[in-house]
Amino acid sequence: MVKEIERAGIPVVHMCTVVPISLTVGANRIVPTIAIPHPLGDPKLDPKEEKDLRRKLVEKALAALETEVSGQTVFE
Repeated sequence: MVKEIERAGIPVVHMCTVVPISLTVGANRIVPTIAIPHPLGDPKLDPKEEKDLRRKLVEKALAALETEVSGQTVFE
């Protein structure tokens, strides 16, 4: 799906827990996340720490979205 959206001219960031799968499907902007059951959070953290973690991931995704890429790029 990400390839088709990008083909339409809309940049996409694929946030995922398993980067090799994103590479296989051809995503251009990849942001690794936390874990399969909780990709954008960690229930072991207290609420403030989890909110900070989520904000950091979203800010990383927004930065990736603004970045020109010429191929598959993983934003660590």
